[in-house]
Amino acid sequence: MYVLKTIVSWGWSPILITALAVLGFIYDWEIWTVIPVLIVILVIGLVVAAVRAREKKLELSSQRLRQLAGYFTRRFTGNSSLSIFAIINSLFKTEIPELWDWARACDMAQRIFNTWCNSFIDRVESDIRTRGFSVYSRTYLNELWLVNSHYYEFVEQFYEVAKRVEVPPETVDQYNRFVAEYNAFVQDFRDNIGELRKVAKTEIEPPAVKFAKELSVVR
Repeated sequence: MYVLKTIVSWGWSPILITALAVLGFIYDWEIWTVIPVLIVILVIGLVVAAVRAREKKLELSSQRLRQLAGYFTRRFTGNSSLSIFAIINSLFKTEIPELWDWARACDMAQRIFNTWCNSFIDRVESDIRTRGFSVYSRTYLNELWLVNSHYYEFVEQFYEVAKRVEVPPETVDQYNRFVAEYNAFVQDFRDNIGELRKVAKTEIEPPAVKFAKELSVVR
């Protein structure tokens, strides 16, 4: 039944053209009266097929965007050990009071950031059920980019701090493990932006999502 429905949905144009051609042959219709009708049906069929193909691509890209948003929230925020905030908190193990002050400020920012991310993913999961992909895909793409851009600021700050002062080797190892997984996410996000740009309007360019930099391990 599903296969038949799919065939009728996507193949109605050639089916109708074939049916009219057969009827025209049987009833000996004038060819000049049949051809314009067949051409109109063909053009409409091609337009409908193009629109449906675009909608399908948009649906797949939007589903991928939802997966990326969920992955980012699950792996890099909250209580995850791969969160940049968890890595920053490890600086309390050092004996540099200036780093403690910065880590405390980041801890306060983390609570606000986590609330934002939780609200974002809740809205994504709720709206994905409406299947109004063309309505919210651009909005949520922009918001995920904005969330990640703010997050990257903390990543960059930690990198600059860790280059200037000596941090525990285990913290560097933890950070570099984070970088490996985070950069894989960034590449997927860039690819998704590129796909969405083909079917939806967005001003975001893939290079706008930046890769994190690894630290050299000094032992």
